[in-house]
Amino acid sequence: MVYTVTLNPALDYEVLVDGFRAGELNRTSRERMHFGGKGVNVSTVLHSLGVETTALGFVAGFTGKALEDGLWARGIPTDFVRLDEGLTRVNVKIRSGRGGGETEINSQGPAIPPTALEALLQKLDRLEAGDVLVLAGSLPAGLPENVYQTILNRVEGRGVLTVVDAAREVLKDVLPCRPFLVKPNSSELGELFGKGSLTEEEVLSCAETLQRQGARNILVSMAGDGSLLLDETGRSRRLGVPPGTVRHSVGAGDSMVAGFLAGWLETRDYAAAHRMGAAAGSATAFSDGLATGEEIRRLLPLF
Repeated sequence: MVYTVTLNPALDYEVLVDGFRAGELNRTSRERMHFGGKGVNVSTVLHSLGVETTALGFVAGFTGKALEDGLWARGIPTDFVRLDEGLTRVNVKIRSGRGGGETEINSQGPAIPPTALEALLQKLDRLEAGDVLVLAGSLPAGLPENVYQTILNRVEGRGVLTVVDAAREVLKDVLPCRPFLVKPNSSELGELFGKGSLTEEEVLSCAETLQRQGARNILVSMAGDGSLLLDETGRSRRLGVPPGTVRHSVGAGDSMVAGFLAGWLETRDYAAAHRMGAAAGSATAFSDGLATGEEIRRLLPLF
């Protein structure tokens, strides 16, 4: 079973506005509501690939109920901790036609009291050897900055494979916990090492440093430049991207994590896992939402 933890999930309200103009009245030409947050995205794509998964984290208010009910309606089990106060956040994604790109407005989300964190930790005590635990996304108000370390320490020694998709100090601080997989993107990697845009050689060098600091496998997404995997045997693999029209980038990295895990759980082979991860990331980038299992497997032969 793959368990995902999203500490600050969201309803992602995506609108298409042709020729969006700031400071003026704009009208949408299309609207979509997605159940979001990085871990939720991972669970959604895993489910579409036929992998058993449960989404955990915190939800609050009527927006949290809508998120929880929506995931169950899609066949994705959840085991969220419900908060007594606040609202699960609503993020607004504005896609503008005519080459206007994407604009995102992300809400803060509810504060998480210590009692709620302890309730989540107790849920994680049920994980067993062979389970996978994915920690993904930013930290909400009220939680200590080392909460990911706290969670990883809680499951240490029980045979649980851990995955972390986080940025900056949050990622750096979990490395001594020897996570099975970390997945920064190239921008996050450059930021972590105090650099701007990275060359392919610099991406590999930074990944090697992360491995020396404790990460077993490092998967780096590089947008239109593809991805790089440095696995725990010391072998690096580089994959590009297939031809296609990029519709949006939201969830592509999360899809890559899901695809990698699905591929690895099926084959126990890092090369196959990397190909499935790359296919999943590309399929989502070419879709209007998170890619389906059919869309992912359609692209897989191209890698």
